[in-house]
Amino acid sequence: MNILILSAGTRDKVVQYFKKELTDKGRVVATDCSNLAPAVYEADAFYLVPRITAPDYLDVVLGICEKEKITGVFSLIDPELSLLAKERERFLAVGTTPIVSDYDLVETCFDKYRMFEMLTKMQIPTAKCYADKESFYKAEEAGEISYPVFVKPVRGSASIHINKVGSKKEIEVLCDLYDDLMIQEYMDGTEYGADVYVDMLSGKCTDIFVKKKIKMRAGETDKSVSFKDEKLFALIRDFAEKCGFRGMIDIDIFEIGGVYYISEVNPRFGGGYPHAYGCGVNMAAAVARNLSGQENEVRIGAYREGICMMKFNEVMIRDMVGEEIVP
Repeated sequence: MNILILSAGTRDKVVQYFKKELTDKGRVVATDCSNLAPAVYEADAFYLVPRITAPDYLDVVLGICEKEKITGVFSLIDPELSLLAKERERFLAVGTTPIVSDYDLVETCFDKYRMFEMLTKMQIPTAKCYADKESFYKAEEAGEISYPVFVKPVRGSASIHINKVGSKKEIEVLCDLYDDLMIQEYMDGTEYGADVYVDMLSGKCTDIFVKKKIKMRAGETDKSVSFKDEKLFALIRDFAEKCGFRGMIDIDIFEIGGVYYISEVNPRFGGGYPHAYGCGVNMAAAVARNLSGQENEVRIGAYREGICMMKFNEVMIRDMVGEEIVP
């Protein structure tokens, strides 16, 4: 069994987890468009590839899958997930299983207004969203929502161009600067993150790890503490299974007045997944079992509360004399 991790970047830990899981069973291959991406050097083999926008990118990746006899492939960045999902049949044709949800569901996750509409239709509490400033102004005048609010891109990640605003003037300025913005209710509550695995064979939600977020940095959880609540587990399980997710999911949740609100969903490993792994929630093992044809047992909440994660900086020093540096 061989695993291909695309756009590995700085996600060294994920590569390490799969290498440990595949010890004496297979190899981990990683790619990136830069040879300054430290995570690729943790893999058994790595390939320097074009950017995902390059016309030949998909053919290059499929070539790697054939050469390395890749069993399963996943990506660690949002823009690539849609490509994997859309081209699923081409990967299957070379014997490689894309570890990602279906294309329409992935696209819904990356369109925040579509996600709002889906959650609303499912009667799952979520922040109020407005597709344009005019509909927001109308709702604000009617007393349905009040400042402050978030102005953010309909499609986006890593908290880029997200602004908390307190006036119509600020909204006007931002809408003049950027296209495709939406307005979202400001959620002033306790924020949680959930690392979720949905079995690729059975469609059952088998793992849920919830962490209370203590500090954020660049859109990712920097410090957190493990948390359990059966009410929240049930909400997440029902949502993930009814939507038809597969593989890894990262969910942002707010709690206000005893009510849980699903905020955003990323159909991939979240930046805070090392917390879950450190508490015994081993999704690398879950992936390996699925790729070998085995269903996973349900282990929702199989971890201890009160375990903290604290990220810290690490560096990699590598002799690259004679190599061309590709930033």
